[in-house]
Amino acid sequence: MTDSLVIGADSEVILHFDLKLEDGSAADSTRVNNKPAKMVMGDGSLTPNFEACLLGLKKGDKKAFTLAANDAFGEPNPNNIHYMDRSRFGADLSIEEGMILAFAQPDGSEIPGIIRSVAGDSVTVDFNHPLAGQTVIFDVEIVDVKPSASAQGEN
Repeated sequence: MTDSLVIGADSEVILHFDLKLEDGSAADSTRVNNKPAKMVMGDGSLTPNFEACLLGLKKGDKKAFTLAANDAFGEPNPNNIHYMDRSRFGADLSIEEGMILAFAQPDGSEIPGIIRSVAGDSVTVDFNHPLAGQTVIFDVEIVDVKPSASAQGEN
């Protein structure tokens, strides 16, 4: 294995990233806790356009790229906004606009929802990604590149 492995269609990539909005405000960064992200190309967790920006990079490379909303977190979907009765929330829970709460799914997993408004007994919850509809700027630094576990085979 060489240190100059290039990111390909099925590489495992360890990288630091800074995610900013068009106005320059920081949205997320792996550097805050100095814990790089680990991603596997082609596993469906990244958009094809984000993956395309990483292809060809290698360990030590730094690159900044801008992704339009459709190429990053998508456009907000009105079907992801739900109106719930206040009684569905614990009586002792003080619900405020802007809060992010975890909601249990039928399969036991949880999904975050942003409280958009509280009006009497009606609570509006937005399950769109918080950055949906935003153009974002990724600043990446490739920490390491490895063949994916499936590409390495059994040793």
